Amino acid sequence: MHKIIYFFILLSLLSACSRKTVPTKEGKKIATPPKMITTKDTATTVLPNKPTSTTFNAVAIIVIDANGKIVTPADKLPANAQVHADYTTIARAFTPEQKANLNFRYKMIPPKVIYVSDIYTQKSAKGIYCVYKKRFWYWKKQDGLFYLDEVYYK
Repeated sequence: MHKIIYFFILLSLLSACSRKTVPTKEGKKIATPPKMITTKDTATTVLPNKPTSTTFNAVAIIVIDANGKIVTPADKLPANAQVHADYTTIARAFTPEQKANLNFRYKMIPPKVIYVSDIYTQKSAKGIYCVYKKRFWYWKKQDGLFYLDEVYYK
C-alpha cells in the first residue's frame, strides 16, 4: 500500500516539475510610424494609438543622474514640458550605501529624476508612472518630473 502512495507522490512531483513556471519573454514592441491619409484636397497625418509597451529607453530624458548632476536643464526640455522644478533642491546624489545597494541588486545605478512625455505614461490608483528600462518605476510629482521609486534605494 505504501509503495502505491509513494508512486503517486513521485508521479505528481515529476509532473509538477515539468510545468514551465517562468513567463516567456516578449519581443521588443516598436511603435509604427504615422500613416498618411490623402483625400482629394488635403493630406492628413493619423497618429498611431498609444504604445502598449512600457519601455522608455528612447523617450526618457535624464534630468538628474545618480550622482546628483544636472544632465538636462529646464530650458533644454521640450517646450510643452510644463516643468516647474527647483533644480537646486532636487539635484542630490544617492548616498554611497544606496549606490552600492543599487549596483548589487540591479547591476546598474539608474538616474534619479527623468522627464517622460505624457503619451508614454500610465495611470494607477497611486498616481502617474512610467517604467524605465523594463525595470525601474518612476512616479510623477507635482513639478512635472518623474522620480525613481524609493523602494529601489531605501
